[in-house]
Amino acid sequence: MGIAVKLDRMLLERGMSLTELSERVGVTIANLSILKTGKAKAIRFSTLEAICRELDCQPGDLLGFSED
Repeated sequence: MGIAVKLDRMLLERGMSLTELSERVGVTIANLSILKTGKAKAIRFSTLEAICRELDCQPGDLLGFSED
């Protein structure tokens, strides 16, 4: 049960690398990788906002809830 992070799908759809997103939002590749793999325990709204701005998406496009 938990929150599913769909960052890898959004990056693929936008043709953007994790490195490029990292540079655009000012977050380290390591931290984005932790988020991408679903190992993050939290995300700041300012980081979520920056990611959404750069990927031209909504928070719901990046995050989902799963009971499995």
